[in-house]
Amino acid sequence: MNIKPTDITVSVETHYIDNQSSERDQRYVFSYTITITNNSSIPIKLLSRYWLITDANDEKSTVVGEGVIGEQPTIQPGKSFTYTSGCALKTPVGTMQGHYQMIDNQNVPVKVDIPVFRLATPHILH
Repeated sequence: MNIKPTDITVSVETHYIDNQSSERDQRYVFSYTITITNNSSIPIKLLSRYWLITDANDEKSTVVGEGVIGEQPTIQPGKSFTYTSGCALKTPVGTMQGHYQMIDNQNVPVKVDIPVFRLATPHILH
């Protein structure tokens, strides 16, 4: 049985880190906590990540790398993997989106999209 990208759910929580940010220096630091849930009946392994980060000036940057936070976790059926990472923007608002490259237990590749999410300082958006 092949795993489908819809068998994997990705949820995100973001937080603004005020004590690491500086409006004067145009440095706005955010953390994001990602939970990846395997809703399939077979294990999956996260191999790599791709991020597209866009700030309010439409400046874009990409991040590509192996695993997440130094790990290439295997997520068992019905289980989740949660991690926290962060990024700094030059503007108080921005977005992130991307995808994970995974494989199932038969080494079949699965690309799982990470839906776009907003990074914003508190009270900037109504």
